[in-house]
Amino acid sequence: MNGDAQAGGHAGAPQSRLAKDTYKRELFRLQTELVKLQEWVRAEGARLVVVFEGRDAAGKGGVIKRVTERLNPRVARTVALPVPTDRERGQWYFQRYVGHLPTAGEIVLFDRSWYNRAGVERVMGFCTEQEHRRFLHQCPVFERLLTEDGILLRKYWFSVSDAVQEQRFRSRLEDPTRRWKLSEMDLESVTRWEAYSRAKDEMFAHTDTAEAPWYVVESDDKRSARINMIAHLLSTVPYRDVPRPELTLPPRPPSTGYRRPPRDLQTRVPDHAGTLESDAARDGS
Repeated sequence: MNGDAQAGGHAGAPQSRLAKDTYKRELFRLQTELVKLQEWVRAEGARLVVVFEGRDAAGKGGVIKRVTERLNPRVARTVALPVPTDRERGQWYFQRYVGHLPTAGEIVLFDRSWYNRAGVERVMGFCTEQEHRRFLHQCPVFERLLTEDGILLRKYWFSVSDAVQEQRFRSRLEDPTRRWKLSEMDLESVTRWEAYSRAKDEMFAHTDTAEAPWYVVESDDKRSARINMIAHLLSTVPYRDVPRPELTLPPRPPSTGYRRPPRDLQTRVPDHAGTLESDAARDGS
């Protein structure tokens, strides 16, 4: 597989933009199915690991948000590890990730994963040649051990063209609520586009295995990427609809004479929303 073209973007035709109404309708349907998947995982004691990888600004975070926003955080959790500590650097490379793997009845989504070694660490020189070669040798073995133990492992590579990546970087620079998503290392990926392409191709050559294949998601259109990834994930897991117990809202019992304490004895949050209504009315007059 080859998820990115060389500098110049995708090799195929540009990805068309999915209509917003169509996107919202299908997203709700898929999220309903994700809830069923969650209940199946919990009932069966299954363990599901989903790895999200790809270039900076490829849309991984947005997909993870749509996957998890209607799920129970006690069942489905996201792992986004910071830079390793000095102690972690002295460990076996995969050791820090093992502790975050799911137990029975859990879903874990890795927002970047052990593949940091094959990507940013490789390109930026944060690991040695020997460490990189060892990773490419050990990674398929590590993932084979996970799948042989019954873990459901799904790996997604989000492919974005160089033009769209630059457009998203510029958008983040101009948006104060998303500025935190950019770092100097993110911006350096613009000048190292081909180096990242070569590193990804080498990574795929060694780790796109029968036990743990890579699935490439075209992500120039974020809406399509979210729908395509979630639909594919659901299609690869043999979940079923788990019957839930019937719940009935009980009648409220009659009052026994409880009286609420006076409100002025409590420290209340100011009504900021109310001032907005007043300001809007005043501006409109």
